[in-house]
Amino acid sequence: MSTKILHIDSNNPILWAQLEEAGFENHADFKSDKEEIEAKIQDYNGIVIRSRFKIDKTFLDKAVNLQFIARVGAGLESIDCEYAEAKGINLIAAPEGNRNAVAEHTLGVILSLFNNLNQADAEIKAGQWNRESNRGHELDLKTVGIIGYGNMGKAFAKKLRGFETKVLCYDILDNVGDENATQVSLRELQEKADVLSLHLPWTPETDKMVNAGFINAFSKPFWIINTSRGKNIVTADLVEAMKSKKILGAGLDVLEYEKLSFETLFQDKNTPEAFQYLLEAKNVLLTPHIAGWTFESHERLAQVIVDKIKALYASS
Repeated sequence: MSTKILHIDSNNPILWAQLEEAGFENHADFKSDKEEIEAKIQDYNGIVIRSRFKIDKTFLDKAVNLQFIARVGAGLESIDCEYAEAKGINLIAAPEGNRNAVAEHTLGVILSLFNNLNQADAEIKAGQWNRESNRGHELDLKTVGIIGYGNMGKAFAKKLRGFETKVLCYDILDNVGDENATQVSLRELQEKADVLSLHLPWTPETDKMVNAGFINAFSKPFWIINTSRGKNIVTADLVEAMKSKKILGAGLDVLEYEKLSFETLFQDKNTPEAFQYLLEAKNVLLTPHIAGWTFESHERLAQVIVDKIKALYASS
């Protein structure tokens, strides 16, 4: 019998084509709701997802023949991983697929903030020629602190090799530092960093990690970049730190208010006060969760997932 895979999100076409070529039986359902998918998931051995809905205990209890869940992305927070693994379901993600995209985006955001590029561009287009107020900062000789030194953090540190920066990393795992970053304690990172870049998953330990106490533990005013998960930062505390100039600028690709799908962001008339501040602040750069969302990573993510699925069955 062939291995049947249900795709519930669209992805790069190479994923479907290469799985089909390898002998897997592909099925697609991009429109049914969670309950409708649950009603037929027992017919499938694998499921390929992005972020349409959470794969929770109810879903997993109905997926009696499921052998793997493959998420075409870096994280697995939309899946009840512990319960899935207890049922013997293999979990597949592709952090290797978009790490370069995230690294380039992070560097671009820092350089834009340091040099007021977005602000200067807007002023020029509005007929204003303001040189002194747009005087920038140089990244050279700054200390960059990276929290989370996995695929994304390592890729970003590698991009910094062209600058004369000191790069520090903090991670819950030991001995992850390399030639591009020195691993230190969180306390040392907070003492020395001029720039903080977050490359963390969203877990109970990282949820709301960047709060007032965390921010105030930094010895110097600093810039913050978040390309990981929005709920790792308490936005209200971030804004208060920006008002007091403890935080000099922020580049946020993700937001605390983000849902699994964030396309309805501006439909809510009750905009949180802290978010309104971010929308109006000149030293804030906001992007819609696109750090890892390049044309190249779109293909690379799919390729990584294909390779991992094929490897799973080759070894079984």
